[in-house]
Amino acid sequence: MRDLDKALADIVAIRSQIARETAFRGLGSATLAATGALALATACLQAWWLDEPSDKPLAYFGIWIAAAAIAFALIGVETVRRSRRLHSGLADAMVTNAIESFLPSAGIGLCLALVVARFAPDQVWMLPGLWQVLTGLGLFAAARILPRPVQLAGAWYLLAGLSVFAMASTDHTLSPWLMGLPFAAGQGMLALIMHRAMRDHQGGLDAAL
Repeated sequence: MRDLDKALADIVAIRSQIARETAFRGLGSATLAATGALALATACLQAWWLDEPSDKPLAYFGIWIAAAAIAFALIGVETVRRSRRLHSGLADAMVTNAIESFLPSAGIGLCLALVVARFAPDQVWMLPGLWQVLTGLGLFAAARILPRPVQLAGAWYLLAGLSVFAMASTDHTLSPWLMGLPFAAGQGMLALIMHRAMRDHQGGLDAAL
């Protein structure tokens, strides 16, 4: 019985190691592009509905948090579906690795929002830039399992976040466009990267056959 347990543990360890060394292809380019369009639509909605976002920070961030939840749900459903189709037996391990890569930055972003809202409400103008920087760091962390060009999208989010932070620091205002445009461009870039990676992967398989 002890030998059987050891053998099962070894199999699990081998599967986890293979999953860590296999490029994750569970992110669909169409879904990523849809989340970019969602960010742009959210910015348009806020620009039309919120006359002065800085005077209604709860509405401003509430709408963005709702948009982020929708985006995460879309990506999550698509990721599980594609992983089961493309990675078959490794799907669960691959999805777990992806979650572990993105979860720290997402969790920190949520905690920052709660702490700033509770203890420094006058500093909420910093959150859009900080969220973009954290998104970039999350992509850099995930580059070990995603196609390497994903680091370009990570660099975009880092530069965009720092630029947004610098622009907002002049008057401490909240702008729908300082959230919508960087995320729309970043998600669009990710969609192109994943589409090209999938196309190259498929081309390699066809050539091998």
